[in-house]
Amino acid sequence: MTMCATVLCVQNGSLLVCDHCTRQQVLVHTAGTSCFRAGDRACIRYNGTMTNSIPPQISAQHICRICH
Repeated sequence: MTMCATVLCVQNGSLLVCDHCTRQQVLVHTAGTSCFRAGDRACIRYNGTMTNSIPPQISAQHICRICH
């Protein structure tokens, strides 16, 4: 599955994002956080599994910044 989102917060090993489709906050686990800043838009590919926690969590298989 693919999610397009805006980065809200960058942490070591994860990003807190706002999903553009659902407008919900999601915690994305990924090793590649160093190139992201709050406000960046990202395209996140993941296996479709999302936890029922608050916020929901996913593990990114691939993540890239969307440049406009």
